[in-house]
Amino acid sequence: METQKDYYERTASNYDAMHLMESEHEFALAQLSGLMNYYSFESLLDVGAGTGRVIRHAKDHLPGIRIQGVEPVRGLREIAIEKGLDPNEIRDGNALKLDYDTDSWDIVCAFGILHHISEPEKAIREICRVARYGVFFSDLNNFGCGSSFQRLFSRTLRRFGLWRPFQYLKNGGKYEKYSEGDGIHYSYSLFDSLETIQLKFPQTHLSNTRGNAPDLFRNCSHVSVFAVESSEKLLSRRMANL
Repeated sequence: METQKDYYERTASNYDAMHLMESEHEFALAQLSGLMNYYSFESLLDVGAGTGRVIRHAKDHLPGIRIQGVEPVRGLREIAIEKGLDPNEIRDGNALKLDYDTDSWDIVCAFGILHHISEPEKAIREICRVARYGVFFSDLNNFGCGSSFQRLFSRTLRRFGLWRPFQYLKNGGKYEKYSEGDGIHYSYSLFDSLETIQLKFPQTHLSNTRGNAPDLFRNCSHVSVFAVESSEKLLSRRMANL
């Protein structure tokens, strides 16, 4: 965790140039803002807010909602404030232990952070804990990356429970990888986290944000997940508020 924070502190001045051109997250942001409007959600927490992209987008497209971001890297928070965010809109915080009460935000989202966390399931449990109505994630599906042979090979290892041991050996006795473009990252798929998400929000809606559908698991390298307890309950709430 500290090594990853050091990486982002060191590259904070170039963060936007390095990461904000990721089209899959822009597409996912459009999905999120549409869902927020459709269900008349009133608050949004962004975990791993970076320089505030999600917060700025929400302020532009979702006027009147309560919004806040959590970002552990001071250098990124400072840039977010330089870009116009109020210091109260982006706070120091850790995805593994969020300083919020249970069910305190209508929707909690995370864009592209789970594949940087060694314990993504722990972060997801925390994110689900503080969410009242649902959660939204945009992240990797490593089983939809690479050539058709690579995808088949990785899915076969996964089926027999050999994917993590293979990664450990491939990376020289560690699970993480490092690159100057992405810092520390892990082989990760949102599909492996669905059971954890569904413990609180069993109704999940998956979408392709990069790759070739219709088979999201086999063909899409990036996906989004919107999960709620019940779409029917949300629709009833929406109709009651009209």
